[in-house]
Amino acid sequence: MARSSFQSPKGIRDVLPEEQPYWHRVEETIRKIVRLYGYERLDLPVFEETALYRRGVGEGTDIVEKEMYTFLDRSEKSFTLRPEFTAGVMRAYIEHGLAQRPRPFKVWSLGPVFRYERPQAGRYRQHTQFNVEALGEIDPALDFEIMSVAYHLYSDLGFRNLNFQINSIGCPECRPGFLKQLTAYYAGRKDDICEDCRKRLDVNPLRLLDCKVPACQPVIESAPRISGVLCDECRDHFARLRTYLDNAGRPYVINHRLVRGLDYYTKTVFEVWAEGIGAQNAVCGGGRYDGLAEAVGGVPTPAVGFASGIERIVLTMQSQDGAPPAPPHPAVFLVMQVPQAGEQVVSLLAELRAAGVDAMMAFGGRSMKAQMREANKRNAEYVVIIGERELADGTVTVKYMDAEGQETIARDSLIGFIRARLHE
Repeated sequence: MARSSFQSPKGIRDVLPEEQPYWHRVEETIRKIVRLYGYERLDLPVFEETALYRRGVGEGTDIVEKEMYTFLDRSEKSFTLRPEFTAGVMRAYIEHGLAQRPRPFKVWSLGPVFRYERPQAGRYRQHTQFNVEALGEIDPALDFEIMSVAYHLYSDLGFRNLNFQINSIGCPECRPGFLKQLTAYYAGRKDDICEDCRKRLDVNPLRLLDCKVPACQPVIESAPRISGVLCDECRDHFARLRTYLDNAGRPYVINHRLVRGLDYYTKTVFEVWAEGIGAQNAVCGGGRYDGLAEAVGGVPTPAVGFASGIERIVLTMQSQDGAPPAPPHPAVFLVMQVPQAGEQVVSLLAELRAAGVDAMMAFGGRSMKAQMREANKRNAEYVVIIGERELADGTVTVKYMDAEGQETIARDSLIGFIRARLHE
């Protein structure tokens, strides 16, 4: 096999045809679920002004500091390839006056995002993200609905051992007090934590709790917990959310270490975990981001949402030993027994497709044996053969590929015949 002198960039992969049935199943399930919950599609630009992400995602986050693909256009203006959807959703909400629509404003998005990070299972420098957002209401019942969209999706895809990891990270009223406790605790333990955590202590202390470095784990385990300093509003919000989860019988674990890496999150944060690809069990993450609208120049707007990478979903499906969805195959494969049947085959192919029947033919003047071999490889249900006799009689021979036997019918009856068989 010839080898190209070019390869896809590190951390960016091709989705080959044999993997596409998984993707189609995921996308079809997404469309079914969002329709059930009343979410409308919103498509966003693949790049935005860099300032949107710096102000919305946050200067001290790993995304802004380490992972963004940023470039200057020909007017020397700085743009960034989309590293996440939520800041762009809020920008569109403000720009287009969508607050005038019925609240909550409920949308979903699907498309590529770009982050320069270490490639690993289910995480790539370009990956496809499914995003769900509900803007305009602070009701914890809306948090529960967003979480239900995620749970419903993974349940329908057959994921096993689903559970929520949940936490509350407070609000601007109670979080500053917790951050003081946290930084004071870590200040005396700088020698026991990694270099990244020493930096986080100054710029984004909440992320200290999210560190995965083994040396930092004992420090994290003994760290203060925000649950002890939540204000009454945040405590009540979190309690009501847990009540909804309890009433629905949704399994969850209160994970005091769970935070989100983006500055705009407040109150509820959550992940959905499933049995799957190794130690990294999370298949989605999200939460409430009531401070984002003000950060990007809008009026205060409560909001909640989640994001899930499609590659990670597909890997989880594969790891759970689910049978892959059946690949597409033609209902009819047309075979020319003699070269002079070529015109009839091409015309009949067009007629079948116009009638909504999946049909294919072989190209390149192959032998009948080679054409039949291709029909078999493509898993065609019927092979329609045209030879000298069929040309003379105005007929075609239909061969059944899933059973022995064939029959000859009038050419003009083929479409009705095939439709009836497919209907059966």
